[in-house]
This record gives sequence, C-alpha cells and structure tokens, in this order.
Amino acid sequence: MSTSLLYQAFGIRGYRYVRTDFLEGEVMFTITQDRHTLRCSACGSQHVTTHGAEGRLFHSLPIGSKKTHVFVQIPRVECHDCRLVRQVQIGFAEPRRRYTYAFERYALELSRHMTIRDVAQHLGVGWDTIKDIVQRHLQEHFAKPVLKHLRLLAIDEIAVGKGHRYLTVVLDLQSGAVVFVGDGKGAEALEPFWRRLRSSRARIEAVATDMSPAYIQAVRDNLPQAVLVFDRFHVVKLFNDRLSAFRRELHHEATDRLHKDVLKGTRWLLLKNPENLAPQRRERERLDEALRLNQPLAAAYYMKEDLRQIWEQRDKATATRVLEDWIRRADQSGIKILNQMAATLGAHRTGILAHYDYPISTGPLEGTNNKIKTLQRQAYGFRDHEFFKLKIYALHKTKYALVG
Repeated sequence: MSTSLLYQAFGIRGYRYVRTDFLEGEVMFTITQDRHTLRCSACGSQHVTTHGAEGRLFHSLPIGSKKTHVFVQIPRVECHDCRLVRQVQIGFAEPRRRYTYAFERYALELSRHMTIRDVAQHLGVGWDTIKDIVQRHLQEHFAKPVLKHLRLLAIDEIAVGKGHRYLTVVLDLQSGAVVFVGDGKGAEALEPFWRRLRSSRARIEAVATDMSPAYIQAVRDNLPQAVLVFDRFHVVKLFNDRLSAFRRELHHEATDRLHKDVLKGTRWLLLKNPENLAPQRRERERLDEALRLNQPLAAAYYMKEDLRQIWEQRDKATATRVLEDWIRRADQSGIKILNQMAATLGAHRTGILAHYDYPISTGPLEGTNNKIKTLQRQAYGFRDHEFFKLKIYALHKTKYALVG
C-alpha cells in the first residue's frame, strides 16, 4: 500500500507504510514515522535525539465489514533546546485516545443516523467509546450557546420521566435552536439562564410562554422591556380542559339514562374543530344531539368556537373588541367555567393581544418537545442526564429521522 493512500483514505500523514497483517478477520497496518519529521512535543524543536519507542494500536476506518487497526511505534525523544524527554505528538489521533481522527469523524457521521449502540456494533467497539466521541463533540460545539443575538424567545417545560421529572426549555424562535435546558420547572429552573443572558447583553424584544404565574413573573423581573406574548395553543387548551371537566360534571349530575347515554363519549367531539368532525361516523349528529339536550354545555361549546376568533382578526383594534365582547358574554352567561375563563382572559388580555405586535407562539417549542420525546424513545432513555441535555442542545442540527 502506498504512503499517499494512507493519507488520502485514512488521514495519516508524515508516516511510511511498512506492512499489512491479517489477524482473525481483522486488518492491521504497520506504519513508522520518518526521522526527519520528529519534533519535540513541548517546544516544537527538531533538534532531538531518539530514546526508544512505545508501540500503540489504534482503531481506524473499517474496510467493508472488517475492522482495521493502525500499529505504530511512537518515538521518545530528548530535546536539545528545552532539555525534556517525552513522546512525540501523534499526527492522526488524540494523545490519550485509541482511535484515529478519521475513525472519530466516521463515528460522528453514523451517530446522526443511528443509535450509539448500533454505531458501536457496526464499528466493533464498546458502547462507551462511541458515547465518549459523541459527548466530546457535543460539549465542544453546543454546551454554551451564543446568546448575544437573541431577540425572540419561547419558554415551556417538558416532562422527561416518571416521578414528575421536568426540564425547562428556552428556544430561539429565529434560529430554532435550544439555548437553555434547565432542571425542573418554574422560575428557579431559569435562574442560570438569566445570569448568562445578562452577561451576553442580548436585547430581547418578545417572549412567548403560557399563562403560568411563575414564568410571567420571571420574565417581568428579568426582561422588563420585553413584550410578553401568551401562546394561543395554551389559552385554547386551558378552556378545553375546563370544558372537559364541565362535561364530566354534567354526566355525573344527569338523573336520567337518556342524558347520560348522550353525554357519554362526547368529550372528543366537543374538543374537535367543527371542520374535523367525521361525517362517516355521524360525529356531527351525535354532537348536535348532546348540545340540544343540554343548554349550558351548548353555550360553553359555542363560546369555545368563538374564542378562536380572537386570533383571526385583521388588526389589534378589532381583536380587542372581539376579546372584550367574549369576556362580556361569558360574564353574563351564569355558567361557572365561562365566568372563570372570563376572569382569566381579562387578567391576561395584554399578553393575549400582544400576538398582533409579535405574532409568535410556543408552537416551534412544542415541535422541539416532540423531538425530545422521540430522542428519548429512540435511545430507550438516558442514564447520563448531562449527556441528554447536550443532545437536546444539538437537536436543531440533527437530520431527524426515525430509525427502523
């Protein structure tokens, strides 16, 4: 094999090919370093004298399905300039690693499409070796995201395990990158992020979040100049949750079998948008029957449909009138859940209408949360919590496709 092939195919430069051995189905190349390329690893001087060598074996790129190794005698030299005796630097591998740079790059490329376990099996190395390669790469490139260019943020939490384990995630809405992952949920989880954000001197214009009092207070305390935008999805979800509880309460209170049978199984019909009701399953007819027999439920349902119109207006002034009209009608309905929702929307009207100043939402973050859950399922969970967080930081760079 030529020396140029060592460089072109395996990324090994400054060494001469000696021989090839075939041992138990594996390939081993023996190489040696040219005398004129020896340098002191401390000062770089070429005025050195050799004092023996130590043989080392490195994993290299596989050839087909065969594992490939590179064996080299690493010289120990005495430097006449700095008077130190030490091994020369290896040009094709990290000093304390048992694999070449080319092997590391190949493993990283495979890890973008396969699980760590699959990559390890394919390359014939231990699982921990591939994890170490991936973790060092993630640590170098994603551990501390740059914050100074941030303008629009989204904040939300995600459940990541049993026992009410949560992570608080902050997303850059312009780039789609996760810029912070905090342990737990609530204001305390965001404290490290606020410290880094202050030192970065980023000028945040708007933040999208749900109506959690903890997040509202945290944003107002740390970003007093930023516009707080309450996410449409969370507002509608809050009403849907109350509507589901109201239907359940009506079902329990129904005294005759007809009302109970009609209300039973209508939860998802109430939550569906009208255009999504399936005609082949007579969903429209079943819903109409339930609403006809229960006027309070019908009033709550039609108010739910009107609620969506707040975000469908042509400008903020029109949306303000629609919102105020919704609150007034809900207040006058005499229905408990509508009265409660009217009070909630009245207290948060500024953040709801801020959508017309900054049409942002936590929608992109919900998509990222789905990727995080898929990442967990694909890996069958993560025992190393810090490694898991590094993988989340790198999600926006992942060509995400389900394996299998």
